[in-house]
Amino acid sequence: MKNYIFLLIIYGYLSLSSTMQAQNIRLDAKSHKPVQVSMSFQIIDGRKVMRVTKDSSVKTVDQPTFVKLDSVNFKNGVIEVKVLSRLLPTAQKDNRGFIGLAFHIKDDNSRFEAIYIRPTNGRADDQIRRNHTVQYFSYPDFPYSRLRKESPEQYETYADMGLNEWIKLKISVVGNKARLYINDSKFPAFVVNDLKLRSDQPGGIGLWVDVGTEGFFRDLRVLPADK
Repeated sequence: MKNYIFLLIIYGYLSLSSTMQAQNIRLDAKSHKPVQVSMSFQIIDGRKVMRVTKDSSVKTVDQPTFVKLDSVNFKNGVIEVKVLSRLLPTAQKDNRGFIGLAFHIKDDNSRFEAIYIRPTNGRADDQIRRNHTVQYFSYPDFPYSRLRKESPEQYETYADMGLNEWIKLKISVVGNKARLYINDSKFPAFVVNDLKLRSDQPGGIGLWVDVGTEGFFRDLRVLPADK
């Protein structure tokens, strides 16, 4: 009987985790944990925003380099955030202002998946670069390089955007499918039909950046899944 009650409690917890209530997430130093990044705060356009930069000691790309949100357990639902990307003075020629969202992060950060943008590509004169503006990857087994080689064009796409401008990202996750909406568009700019983790377990959310990026985040919300 005790085991049965315990299982009911666990089942109830997981059910609540997978049917999240809408919540605005306050971005402050006390509530969130930087993972291989530096986190600080800055005033932009009269508003306090979170600034995130990748630890320079992390040389490999597509790594767990994010500010992990405290006490957020995400399975299915919607994540909304506004991001602004700038290039650091130390940025290299091939740095693109990488910024986005990680989700389904395991407690030990050993696995997660992410959708991010490369704002410098959005208005480039080179069409191939434009086609690489939005990217999905899954850590550790499916970095962007593997996905691009094995499934060209399937896990990245074009979207209009630029550096040093606020861009609203909305990621809707239901089961193994994710959709990215940009700047309140009615229709998704990007669709992933086979999220690689294929996990029934909820996980964390992270504000993600990569090499050469000075990333800013504000207006973060987590909502129930789209119907």
